[in-house]
Amino acid sequence: MSTGSTTEAPGVLRSSSGTSRHWMISIASVIGGLIVWQLAAAFVIRDPVLLPTPIETVRVLIRYLTTPYPSAGETLIGHALISLGRVIGGFAIGSFIGIAIGAMMAGFRSFRAVVDPFIEITRPLPPLAFVPVLIVWFGIGEAPKIILIAAGVVPVMAISTAAGLDAIPREMLNCARCLGASEWYTMIHVRIRAAMPQIITGMRLSMGLSWTSIVAVEMIAATAGLGFVILQAGQFLDTGLIFAGILIIALLGLGLDACLRRLQRHLDPTMKP
Repeated sequence: MSTGSTTEAPGVLRSSSGTSRHWMISIASVIGGLIVWQLAAAFVIRDPVLLPTPIETVRVLIRYLTTPYPSAGETLIGHALISLGRVIGGFAIGSFIGIAIGAMMAGFRSFRAVVDPFIEITRPLPPLAFVPVLIVWFGIGEAPKIILIAAGVVPVMAISTAAGLDAIPREMLNCARCLGASEWYTMIHVRIRAAMPQIITGMRLSMGLSWTSIVAVEMIAATAGLGFVILQAGQFLDTGLIFAGILIIALLGLGLDACLRRLQRHLDPTMKP
C-alpha cells in the first residue's frame, strides 16, 4: 500500500503544479492585455470615442448595471438576461435536434444519404442570411431569434455527433450485441455515451456560434438585448458602452463554455484540465 501511494504522489503533485502554472499564465496574459489596452488608449489613441480605457469601460459597465439604457429600457443586467435566455433556448433546441439527426445518420446509412446533402448545403451558409425571411414569416418577436440560433447549431451538432459515433470501436459494439443489447439500446447506452466528449466539443463550438448569431440578429430586429445595446451605443458614439456590452458577452460566453468544459471533463476523466 505504501509503495502504491508513494508512486502516485509525484504524478498528483505534477498535475496540481501544472494546473496552477496554467492558471497563473492565463491570469498574467489577461493582465498583460489590459495593460497594453490601457497604454494604447491613454498614450497612442488618446481619444475616448475611438478607444476608451479599461477603467472607463468598467466605469460605464458599473453605471449601466443599475441605470436603464435607453432610459425607458432595461439595465445591462436585464439586457444580458434577455440575450442569455435567447441563446440558451435556441442552443438547447438546436443541440437536441442536431444530436438526434447525427445519431440517425450514424445508425442508418439510408438516412445519412438523404440528410447529408442538406447538411452540407446549409453548413457554410451564414445564419444571418435567413434573418429577412424569418422576420417575414414570424415577425420580430422571440421566435425568429431562437429559430436562427437553432438553425446554426443543428448542422454543427449533427456532424459532431455523427463523427463521434462513427469513431466508436467496432469491438465495443460487438460486445454489447453479444450480451443481448438491441440496436437502439446499443445506440443510446453505448455509442452515445462513449461519444459524449466529442459531442460536447461540438456543443462548445455551437455555443460560440449562438452568441455570434444572437448579437447580430438583435442589431437588426430587437428592442432589447446586448446586440441592441451595442447598436444603440454605436449610433451615439458611446464607445465605452459598446465595449461594456462586448465585455458582458465575453464573460457570459466564458461562463457557459466553462460549464461545458467541466461536463466534458466529468464524462472523460482522461482529459487534461
